[in-house]
Amino acid sequence: MNVASVIQFIAGLAWLALVIVVVAVVLRASRNKPVKGALTILLITAAVAIVLSSVSAGLVFIQPERRGVVISALAPKGYREEPLQPGLRWIIPFFENVITYPISRQTYTMSIAPNEGDIQGDDSITARTSDGQEIWVDASVIYAIDPDQVVKVHIDWQDRYADDLVRPLTRGVIRDVVSQYGVEEVVTSQRVVMVQDISDQMSKKLNENGLVLVDFILRNITFSTEYAASVEQKQVAEQLAQQAVFVVEQRKQEAEQARQTAQGLADAAVIRAQGDADALIIQAGAEAEARVIQAEAESQALELIATALEGNDNLLLYQYISKIAPGLQVMLLPSDNPFLLNLPTMSLLDQSYDVPQTEPTTTP
Repeated sequence: MNVASVIQFIAGLAWLALVIVVVAVVLRASRNKPVKGALTILLITAAVAIVLSSVSAGLVFIQPERRGVVISALAPKGYREEPLQPGLRWIIPFFENVITYPISRQTYTMSIAPNEGDIQGDDSITARTSDGQEIWVDASVIYAIDPDQVVKVHIDWQDRYADDLVRPLTRGVIRDVVSQYGVEEVVTSQRVVMVQDISDQMSKKLNENGLVLVDFILRNITFSTEYAASVEQKQVAEQLAQQAVFVVEQRKQEAEQARQTAQGLADAAVIRAQGDADALIIQAGAEAEARVIQAEAESQALELIATALEGNDNLLLYQYISKIAPGLQVMLLPSDNPFLLNLPTMSLLDQSYDVPQTEPTTTP
């Protein structure tokens, strides 16, 4: 309770006391009793009541969340141009009075749900898109009175600004903006842009009327039954198409995986074949090199043998006999076969054995 309220309460008590004193004076006068002292009390009580009433009529306490508009019979325009700020303020008693307005944030909701909006029942906004589709929009407007324009709001709208300004302005702006977008844009790609357009236009028009737009909330969008069914069918078709694309992509990935596996096996076979070929080439090269070395060794051996035979014919004979048979004692040759070897020991054999001389014989 503020000071102005206390003074008003005391003034009320003073007027009640005045009434009681008046009744007492009348009763005393009716009984022919002296009323001189009662009249004095009556006058004092009346003076106190009048003073307290005047003071209480001149004191106004403005709450922090409100601003006051002073209606004055003494002002040239009939009101003070500056609003009363929060606190205990003084006005001219009986010539001025104050009307306060809230500057705190207020919300106005229009909804299709019966119990959600400021008006009971279906209060959604019917709008038509650029492609002729009818939609229903649920919206909330959060706004506040501009503290510096409270006087303007009072002059233009008084306390009707919510129903006569915010509501019709919001519905009109929503219809105008929605008509610039297609139905699919309203609910998908352009929804944010559309909400921003609505907010910009409402902010401008509310400012012109002394209000400040805090936020615009697009709560819900409802479509006609026919369009909702078509949207559902379209979504089902799109989902089936996406599923088909996914299956095709999966088959492609499986085919690519099989191709890569086959390519890997082929590459491994090629690498293995190249390794085998390289091994064969290396082996053939090694064998060829071994043969060359063997041939060179044999050639060198033959050269050494030839060198050894140049001055020693008996060495060849010895090698021949050794190769034929190490234990050979007698050799018979045909009569018409020329001697291939020099047989120096023939005479020794002839002396040891009695062999007919009709056929040429040779003994070692």
